[in-house]
This record gives sequence, C-alpha cells and structure tokens, in this order.
Amino acid sequence: MTLKALSIKNFSPRDKTYRKSDEKGLYLEIRPSGSRLWFLKYRIDGQEKRIGLGSYPDVSLADARKARDEARIKIRTGRDPLQERKMAKIEARIGAGNTFDSVAEDFITTRLEANHKAESTIAKARWFLSHLSLSIGKRPIAEIEPAELLAALKKIEKRGHRETAVRTRNFASRVFRHGVATARCKSDPAHLLSGALATPIVKHHAAIIEPRLLGEFLRAIDGFTGGPIVKLAMQLSPHVFLRPGELRQGRWEEIDWDEKYWTIPADRTKLRRPHAVPLSHQSLEYLRELEQHSGGFGLMFIGQRSHLRPMSENALNAAFRRMGFGSDVVTAHGLRSTASTLLNESGLWHPDAIERALAHGHSDQTRGTYARGQHWEERIAMAQWWSDYLDRVKAGGEIVNFRLVQPSRAV
Repeated sequence: MTLKALSIKNFSPRDKTYRKSDEKGLYLEIRPSGSRLWFLKYRIDGQEKRIGLGSYPDVSLADARKARDEARIKIRTGRDPLQERKMAKIEARIGAGNTFDSVAEDFITTRLEANHKAESTIAKARWFLSHLSLSIGKRPIAEIEPAELLAALKKIEKRGHRETAVRTRNFASRVFRHGVATARCKSDPAHLLSGALATPIVKHHAAIIEPRLLGEFLRAIDGFTGGPIVKLAMQLSPHVFLRPGELRQGRWEEIDWDEKYWTIPADRTKLRRPHAVPLSHQSLEYLRELEQHSGGFGLMFIGQRSHLRPMSENALNAAFRRMGFGSDVVTAHGLRSTASTLLNESGLWHPDAIERALAHGHSDQTRGTYARGQHWEERIAMAQWWSDYLDRVKAGGEIVNFRLVQPSRAV
C-alpha cells in the first residue's frame, strides 16, 4: 500500500523504530526520537542494500519518490548509488586538501626545494603564489576554471605589472601541471590563457656603455665614503662579470689563490652548473684588501648586522644612488651588460668566450657541467685585458670608442 502525503504527518514515534512502506523499495523510517527518514531498499549483485534519501519534512513524499526513481535508473545500468555516494564523499574529502595553495606548496617542496634550487628561485615562487592565494588559493585545484584564474591575473595587470602577471601565469601553469601529474586535477587552465594577457613592456637593466661615463663612474666608486665591504664589492663587480647574487654570497673557500680563479658553485648559478671566473691582477688586489675585512669569516661580503649573512641584495644599487647615478643610468646587474657590450665591440674576443664569461651557458649540457673548459685560456687573457681597460678609462686616458672603428678580431 502506497503512502499518502497527509497520513505521514500522523505517524507518531514509538518505543522502537518502525517503517512505513511506499512502493518500489521506498519506505519511511520513524524513530523514537521523532525523526522521520527516507530510505530506498534495493539489491545489486545479489546483495541487499539501502541508501538514505533525506529526512521528512525537508524531503517531501514527491521528492523522495523522484530520488528513488533516479537511483533505480542507476541500479538498472549496474551502478551502485550507495557506492557512488561513498566515493563522492571520499573525493570531496581529498579535494578539500587539494586546494591550489596546498598543491602549489607541494610543488615548491618537491620540485624546487628537493632539487636544491636557489633560495631566490624558491622565494620568487612563493611571491608568485602570494598573488594568487587570496583569489584561488583556497579553491580545490580541480575546480578552478580559466575565467577565475584570468580574473586574478588581470588584477595584477591592471596595477601596471604586466610582466608579473605573465610570470605568475607561468608559475600557475607549473602548479597545475604538477597537479595533473599527481592526479589532483585533470587539466592546466593556465595554458589556455597564454595569449590573454597584455605583452610585458621589456625593461632592460640600465648599463653604462659610453667609455667616458664609465670612467666617471669608476672614479666615483673609488671616492665612495661608505662601508669598505660595499665599496670593495662595487670596485670588484665590474671586473668579474658576476650576477649580483653570485657576487654578494661569495665565500672565501671558492677562491683559488694559486691558480687565480673563483669558482661559483652550481647551487648559486642561474644555470645550475659551476662557473669559474679568471681573476685579473686587479681583481686579486681587491680580494686581498677585502680579506682584511672579512677573511676570518666564511662569507666574503658580510652584512652590517651579522657576519653569518651576506650584505643586502640592494646594497650596491643603493650606493650607486648615493653617488648620484640613477637607476636609469646604472644597476648592479647592468654592469654585466657594460662588459658584454664593450667586449663585443672591441672585436678582440670570440663571442662564445664572452658568453662563457657571462655564464650564459652552452647548448651541450654535458660539456656545460664543467666550471672550466671552453675558451678558458682566452677568458684568462680577456679578464686581464678588461681590467686593464677599466683602469685606462678610470684614469681618463686615451679611450677608443669601439663603435667608431671597424673591429678586427684577434686570433
């Protein structure tokens, strides 16, 4: 006998739970507490099961019958509605721990930190993550749509940070691909947005490439009245072509005084390969003087507050500003461009030797793992020639403007 909507209201609780059947396996269970629960009884693979369909009156008789019919359709096709519900709960529970933030942190831990990437690389990854955490960080990664990721990136772009927006999209893409690889999402929505952001305005590191201005700059460094560590870092930097981070984190154990070269370990180079730097006579003199200030410590360019930390990453640029050279004139990183430009314009050195000196790498990964090797003898000669050239322009002597003459490469 089927149930009537009006009669359900009159079912009173008893000392024990009892049932009132409808049809096709649907029944209402009335418990001593007064609660009334809908259930569907069914058989699948010869096993009797039941699945809850909600409580009355939140779920009416009509709603219960509709849910029953939907479940019976699944059963007829061999699907088990109870098992599907259990799996959905498991996926929801797992998904709650698979937010974009949690997958991104896992990516940083397993792909960056575990592979000993540079601290600056790891810090930059967390910085990119900070741009996305508020908008999509708490969302299950599998549910994030391209449109909501684009909205987060557009906020960055509207603040005028086009390059940051593009690089944040690239970081997000790596996180999504990590999610796909670890079965926490099925696609990379960031990949679909590759053309959806404004093209970044290319901003090069300011560099001095006029010899007379370069001489003025070098004389200003010699007259610097700040701390000796920063001054020596500024004096040495133009001679060795190193990136600012490679220079300021230098350690005394990396200097080979007898062979006259400095080896930057792989974990501190951009290409993750050791890089050797030939040291000219001038560079060695600066290092000897620096040794008097920090030779008793591991770090060469010790910080002001602690010898356990290197000097600030902004120390050189701040000193340049104090000397009157703005950020549109020169930067610490731009000194590499100064050397690259003038060495190439001299026509005296093989372009590959210059590229090796700048640690721009080599397409042959096996050969590139060696700190020395390609063009080493030429690089030794080039390092000394470059230091002598810097001394000439600093002294204000006769300066050849390479761009006004036809270069002839030395052999």
